[in-house]
Amino acid sequence: MEVEAVSCECCGLEEECTGEYIGGVRACFGGRWLCGLCSEDVKYEAGKCAGAGAAPDVEEAVRAHMAICRMLKSGGPAGRVAEGMRQMLRTASWKKASPSTSSTPSPSPSPREHHRASPVSIGL
Repeated sequence: MEVEAVSCECCGLEEECTGEYIGGVRACFGGRWLCGLCSEDVKYEAGKCAGAGAAPDVEEAVRAHMAICRMLKSGGPAGRVAEGMRQMLRTASWKKASPSTSSTPSPSPSPREHHRASPVSIGL
């Protein structure tokens, strides 16, 4: 049995498989070779469509899964969250430096607050 290296067209994972196995996988997924994990996800997605009364559309499930893999390769949700946090910090620091927010007078302390003990810091 001859073994050859093949790359998943969704996630890029490289595996060594027999030519017969590679041909079988490609036959299932419209000529594309998918790794085991991606192929299971595509089968699951295609099966969900079949459960809704429609014929399973493997090609549509492959395209959807490939789009998800592309999104994850480009940073995915974690990358977008990190970028969102950076934007929030930029906005927050801009607002602090803005003269309109710094010109707002701070509220005067209530009479009760004058009687409170001030916090003491202990230098250790």
